[in-house]
Amino acid sequence: METSVRAHIEAVKNGDVKVDEFIEEVLEKCEKIQSKYMPFITINKKAEATSQKGKLAGLPISVKDSICTEGIQTTAGSKILEGYIPPFDATSVIQTKREGGIIIGKTALDEFGFGTFSTNCAYGTPKNPNDPTRACGGSSGGAGCITAAADFPHIAIAQSTGGSITAPAAFTGTVGITPTYGRVSRYGLIDYANSMDKIGVIGKEVYDAALLLSVISGYDPLDSTSSEEKPENFTSYVGKDVKGMKFAIPKEYVSDTTDKKVVAGFMKGVEKLRSMGAIIEETSLPLTKYAVSSYYLIAIAEASTNLAKYCGLRYGLQQPIVGDFDTYFSKVRTAGFGNEAKRRILLGTYARMAGYRDAYYLKALKVRGKIIKEFKAEFKKYDALIAPSMPILPPKFTDIDKLTPTEVYNMDILTVASNMAGIPSLSFPIGKADGLPVGFQIMGDHFTEGKLIQIGSSLEAK
Repeated sequence: METSVRAHIEAVKNGDVKVDEFIEEVLEKCEKIQSKYMPFITINKKAEATSQKGKLAGLPISVKDSICTEGIQTTAGSKILEGYIPPFDATSVIQTKREGGIIIGKTALDEFGFGTFSTNCAYGTPKNPNDPTRACGGSSGGAGCITAAADFPHIAIAQSTGGSITAPAAFTGTVGITPTYGRVSRYGLIDYANSMDKIGVIGKEVYDAALLLSVISGYDPLDSTSSEEKPENFTSYVGKDVKGMKFAIPKEYVSDTTDKKVVAGFMKGVEKLRSMGAIIEETSLPLTKYAVSSYYLIAIAEASTNLAKYCGLRYGLQQPIVGDFDTYFSKVRTAGFGNEAKRRILLGTYARMAGYRDAYYLKALKVRGKIIKEFKAEFKKYDALIAPSMPILPPKFTDIDKLTPTEVYNMDILTVASNMAGIPSLSFPIGKADGLPVGFQIMGDHFTEGKLIQIGSSLEAK
């Protein structure tokens, strides 16, 4: 069954694949992968072929469990939404089904996206197929896990707020595309931080990720933040060369805070690009040092607002109503939210309180504006910025347990700035160090996903 996405879709269209039998076999494989690596929260045992036509004809697609799927439990990785069955599909899921994609399950994530290693999921932690003692990255860890582990053609719909596609792609050795904010509709996405949330994709190859991004992109009247930018066939950029293109390496991204083995792997990718005729220089993004603190102030302030609706009345976790409303709400939220969600609710609420809003939240928004301008200035000079995807190799779970919350937050240093700015990025597996994947990150100006795919596919072909 080990075949490429492109070859599988072609075979389905030619009638060479009995899709019902194929999906049955895929679901059996998913059960075995689940018992070993735990990438899913829910496997869609009722998955069936809806069409043998379309751009994704007969292709298995997994969906991050923070994205609504009609008739399939959607929990956002939290006990407070256990048992919630959405009566509708997210726009990205509708578009996927329309093109013949088959939803095989909902993948694990940190609760509401709150994490860097997918260790904050209430339903189990996905394990890295490269080494099960190590993390897959977060928060789209399940998406990266099933993509790396599957021996069948598959693409994952994932989501990012501060690096939640880049991190698992880097740690699992897969290709992750985080699109421009607004490129893909957020309708049907369970919010983390509205001003930064983006639905994207993870695939085994650049072509795979480009294909699914082409399908789910486009304006959606149901999402006021979706862009009217014309959708593109991103697969048309695959195979184009990079000769004469100009890239820059931000020196802050290859500093002492980034593992030397990761930097060494990244530099191999740099040399590949040079050998293909690309021009590469060093640049500086001095506001990088403010990115993590600014990001978390904005993100947790928005998250605490979004989580206020989970009170045990409309959907999700409920308990017998005893006492007044405050007592009931507190009881449900105490039982339903995990430790990291509670931490972010408290910090976010504090940051929005009278007397602190100006000092923290609004100041962070001003820094964000300056970071956007800093990126924009660079893209006037360069086609793209390149850097390692993550500052470390996939860590062992035993090492993660020793980290403080602040140390975990600082792991996002190479991803939060681009997410705050709303620009697209692509993480590509450039090689391995100590047998573990090293991610190569490419960042571009708004709506230049095609250019990133061009660069990534050039590295893939080299």
